[in-house]
Amino acid sequence: MPRENRATWKPNHFLKIVQLLDDYPKCFVVGADYVGSRQMQQILMSLRGKAVVLMGKNAMMRKALRGHLENSPALEKLLPCFWGNVGFAFTKEDLTEITDMLLASKVPAATHAGAITPCEVTVPAQNTGPGPEKTSFSHTLGITTKIFRGTIEVLSDVQPIKTGDKVGASEAKLLTMLNISPFSFGLVIQQVFDNGSIYSPECVGDIASVCLQIGYPTVASVPHSILIGYKGVLALSVETDDTFPLAEKVKAFLADPSAFVAAPPVPLPPWLLLLLLVQPQLRLKPRKSRRSRMRIWDLVSLTNHQKATNLASFICKTKK
Repeated sequence: MPRENRATWKPNHFLKIVQLLDDYPKCFVVGADYVGSRQMQQILMSLRGKAVVLMGKNAMMRKALRGHLENSPALEKLLPCFWGNVGFAFTKEDLTEITDMLLASKVPAATHAGAITPCEVTVPAQNTGPGPEKTSFSHTLGITTKIFRGTIEVLSDVQPIKTGDKVGASEAKLLTMLNISPFSFGLVIQQVFDNGSIYSPECVGDIASVCLQIGYPTVASVPHSILIGYKGVLALSVETDDTFPLAEKVKAFLADPSAFVAAPPVPLPPWLLLLLLVQPQLRLKPRKSRRSRMRIWDLVSLTNHQKATNLASFICKTKK
């Protein structure tokens, strides 16, 4: 199939953006930093049938949104979100389900110099494996080490990189040398657009905390409220004679904890233990190499030749 020229592709892309904004009431603004083509293909395959991912130039995205503001004024809230390597993830499904799928699509990746760290990186105390010639990295980063049996050993846990720091060349080489891949890259949700409302993912946790404190039920706080209420009812049932099916197992455990202890392993019979102690250990003879066998054969040949020479000289002397 021939590729469309730019004069045809650009208007079609505008129409596609507008059509998706009309068809889908919810979408994510996702960041795609350090996401390769193969990983993006796997993400699109996992979201097939549940969400549509659309990437494009930020200027083109903003232009399409501005041209559609007359039909949907709420889209104006999305205009400040388009900076950096971002795109849309449109969906009609539950936002929590799509969020879990995006988190599952992340892959671990090694560090490289110049990257901004999204999390803290800890180097555990361990025997690193490299020889003493690699101690320059540890001295540069201020890591306390010692030489143990010809290898570098880190004495205590250290954090060479913190969240938001820029990875230097020494840190990147050290983590690569230790085979540590602390980062995970994928589509990161930056903003959520839901029926005209826009908010960040961190805002959901803040709303749930406030609603739990003031006792106001919302979609974000109801699961936690139900769990807290269940714990209260369970505690009341344990202290009183009132009961319900879910409290029966808890009451049985408190009445007889030994009934829930795992069964001990079956002991071996005495005759089997005695047999294991008396049984001799097998001794494996080392296999001789081909070179060793060749040397032995040469010695045998040389010895036979010397014996034949001595016998011939003895026969000659006897005849004389």
